[in-house]
Amino acid sequence: MANTKKRIPTQHVIGFLLSLVMTLVAAWAVIGSDLPKMWVIISILILALLQAGVQLFMFMHITEESSDGGHVPWNMMFHGFALAAILVAGSLFTMSFGFDHGDMDMDDGHKQEQHSEHSE
Repeated sequence: MANTKKRIPTQHVIGFLLSLVMTLVAAWAVIGSDLPKMWVIISILILALLQAGVQLFMFMHITEESSDGGHVPWNMMFHGFALAAILVAGSLFTMSFGFDHGDMDMDDGHKQEQHSEHSE
């Protein structure tokens, strides 16, 4: 007979609760704290690294030995980190040096034409 005993995945529940707490702490640091901007950024970066660790160890089973004798897919992890770094760097570049909507006025040419017609 099949084993019908239900098991609660405690490792996943703990990982989920830790991730939830870290997300709420990061949101509080931005919204509700009176910390200086630099400390908010540093705390968010630290919480992001901790949360990445929780994800790797609690959900992705990086230390699980039952998968081919403890084989860790380093190649896939490297490409995942590289992709994440490219996305973060591109986002930061775009937000820092990207297109500013204040530099362009779509109706500027139309307003000048109307102004020259009325001044004659």
